[in-house]
This record gives sequence, C-alpha cells and structure tokens, in this order.
Amino acid sequence: MTSAGIAAVSSNPASPQMMAANFLNLLIVDDERAIRDACREVALSLGFMAHVADSAEHAYRLLQTQNIDVILLDLRLPGASGLEALRQIKSQRPDALVIVVTGCGTVQSAVQAMKNGAYEYMTKPFSIDELKLLLERVSNHLKLKTENRMLREKLKSKQGFGGIIGRAPEMEKLYRIIAKAASSSHPVLILGESGTGKEMVARSIHYSGTFHDKPFIPVDCGSLVPTLIESELFGYVKGAFTGANQAKDGLLAIAEGGTIFLDEVGELPIDLQAKLLRAIQEKEIRPVGSTRRVPINVRILAATNRELEQAVTEGTFRRDLYFRLNVLSLRIPPLRERREDIPLLIAHFVERCSRASGREKTLSDDALKVMLAYDWPGNVRELENCLERTFAFTSGPLIQVSDLPPAIASTHVGNAGNGNGNGNGRKILTMAELERQTILNAIAELNGDKLQAARLLGIGKTTLYRKLKDYAAQI
Repeated sequence: MTSAGIAAVSSNPASPQMMAANFLNLLIVDDERAIRDACREVALSLGFMAHVADSAEHAYRLLQTQNIDVILLDLRLPGASGLEALRQIKSQRPDALVIVVTGCGTVQSAVQAMKNGAYEYMTKPFSIDELKLLLERVSNHLKLKTENRMLREKLKSKQGFGGIIGRAPEMEKLYRIIAKAASSSHPVLILGESGTGKEMVARSIHYSGTFHDKPFIPVDCGSLVPTLIESELFGYVKGAFTGANQAKDGLLAIAEGGTIFLDEVGELPIDLQAKLLRAIQEKEIRPVGSTRRVPINVRILAATNRELEQAVTEGTFRRDLYFRLNVLSLRIPPLRERREDIPLLIAHFVERCSRASGREKTLSDDALKVMLAYDWPGNVRELENCLERTFAFTSGPLIQVSDLPPAIASTHVGNAGNGNGNGNGRKILTMAELERQTILNAIAELNGDKLQAARLLGIGKTTLYRKLKDYAAQI
C-alpha cells in the first residue's frame, strides 16, 4: 500500500454490531489497485457486499446493474472531475450514501463535495481503523433509516407490515428481515407452508424497496406446463416452434428493472434449473429458438413449501441454484405458531366480507373459540376461505359453530388453543378478554403512554379511555 492511501492495517476483528452490515452493497471507486483491494478486504470483513471500479465510467456502468447503498469515491480519478462524478452518481442513485476520499491538499474539494450531497469525507492517508469506524457509522445510519421506514409502514397498516397482518413476536422478527431484504438487491428465498402468504411477503419486499415503481411479476412454477415454462420465462422468437407466429418476450425480460417472483421454485424441472442459474449468474437470457443473448436486470425472489435442502440431497434440485437463491432466506411461521394473531385476521376478513356482501355479521363466542382452537393446516388462506364460505351460506347476522365448515366445527376446544397445538389445556379466552389483554400489554410495553398505545392499536383515544374505565370497574 502506498503512503497516499491506507496508512496502517488494524488487526482488530469485526465487532458483532458491524456484522449487521450484511446485505449492504458498497462500491469502491479508486484508480489505485492497492487501495481498492484493501478497502474491499475491510468491507468484506465487516459484512458488506463489496464491488470495485477503477474509473468513473466503470462506476456508472455498475450503478446501472447493482443496487448500491454506499459509495467510497476518490475525488481524483483519471479523465474525470471528482465533483462531476459525484453529481452523476447522485443522479443515478440519489439514496446512496457517498463517502468522498481526497488527498490532504484538497480538503476544500471535499467540503464542496459535502455541499453537493456527499455523506462524509476522508483524507489520505487513512487507517483501516478510521475506515472501519466510518463504515460502522454508515451501517448504523442505514439500519436506523430502514427501521424508521418499517415503523411508518406498521403505523400505516396498524396491524402489521406492508399489508401483512400480525403482531406476534415471530411476525415482528419477520418484519425486520423483510425491511433488510427490501433495502438490498440480492435474491431472497421465502420459506413457508402453503397458505402462509409467501407472495404477500414477496410483494412487501418489492414495494418497500428502491424499485417499488418497477414491475413485479409473479410466476407460479407449479402450475405451468413443463414444456411451456422455458418459453414463458425466457420468451421465444417467431418460428421457434409450431404455433410461434410472432416473437414474445419472456417474463424475465418483461420484469426489467423490477422483480420476478418464482413461487414454488422447487417444482422447476432440473434442466430448466440449469438455465435459470445461468440467467442469474450471467444476467442475460437466450429466447427459445434464438442465437442472440438478451441482457436482463431483474431481482429474483423465490418461494417454496418444500424442504429444498432435502431436495438437493435427493438430486431433484440443483445445489448451485439453491445457494444462488439462498443469499437471504426468511421463514413465514404457520398460523398455529402465532395463534394470538387469529383474532386480528378474523376481524380483518369479517370486515372485508361484510363490506363486499353489504351484510354485517359477527361471530358467536363459541364460534370464535372453535376457530382459535383449530390448527389451520391451510394457514391464513384456509382462514380466509372459511370466512368467505361462511358468509356466503349463512343467512343470519350471527355466525354460529354449526355455520363453520365441518372440519373446523368438529374441533374440540378443550384440547386446543395453545401456541403449539399440543393440548395442554390452556384456557381459551373470549374476544373481550383478548382485547383487554392486548390493550393493557400495549400500554405496559409503552411505559404507560396511552396516546401512543391507541395509535398503535388503531383505536381512538376516547375509546381507549372508556375501555380502561370499564376494566377498572370490573376489578
């Protein structure tokens, strides 16, 4: 390393906090290879995904294909003004944080760069410890920004995140991972049983991210005819096969700049898995019947209810594709593992069905107890279908146990209702008692702040005070 670059190497290991930088993309723009390599090594050790460019033009090209979060920019680049490069970069990636690097004699340029939108600057020579501290600050800044966006989404929905309903601890953990996934451009593997809402999670990742205004294309890999999957994904040229009277773009091309969601990716035939892997690695596709390769810029989200690791072992799913898709993975908990969210979901679907049918209905206490005790093997989708069916076939305003589908109506309340469904005899609570506990728990967690509790619970402050008065009278 030269004296104009990094002055000293620190042997201090990365702190646990710094590993939170995982899935943040850092671009290092410097014409000195030793500086690029040293900065890249530091960034990788701290959990960043690191990219390098040796010129401004090279950086511009990378910004067109990569979702960069942080840029380390040398103000002295061959053939380019550092300030002009900064302006161009900010126009391409206005949300990216730019750290400008300058020599001791050009601090004035760094100050000007700060006025033009740079987040911070460093002067050469700088130590690895200085770089680590600065990257830690950047990581914490972006993490706080992401958490604030997540909180705004939760307050907007009052019940969950990005349209997902649930306040159980397992769901809070899921929301944090969704927020992290939304701030990156890496592939995500979404795991969960059928009916848990994998597509809704994928949509939340896409619409909470940088490219929310770009296409979101869902593909059900399990429902496509195997012989047609390739032409659907990659497209085809005129005359490629019988019936191909005109060329057609594939879904990977149609999703340009956005996201393609491969639902039930485990159902893809093994030969098509190889072609998908090549498309992800090389960022290009070849339409059926064509000799020309077409570049693509698309984010891949995939979901499955299968155990892909077992499929890899059995040879029905490619190991290299599994690792390529599994850069970041998240698991959606089944409904039986978050029973405290069932009343929220019931209330949501009952309100929606009432609005759609023009007939307001409510559940009897016994019907609610049965629904809380049922294990819901079909998860949220089964719960939604249950209430839609019940609304369609029930004439009265009150839904009774007998109105529920037979498999649900026959549920034995006395042996269920616990978080694990293992029949430990936990008491089934009424809707009123569940509401009471939710309100009191929210106030306790917010250190007595009733106004904040009312906002988070989605009820008026007058309603909250009235209910608290009623609770006090019951003691």
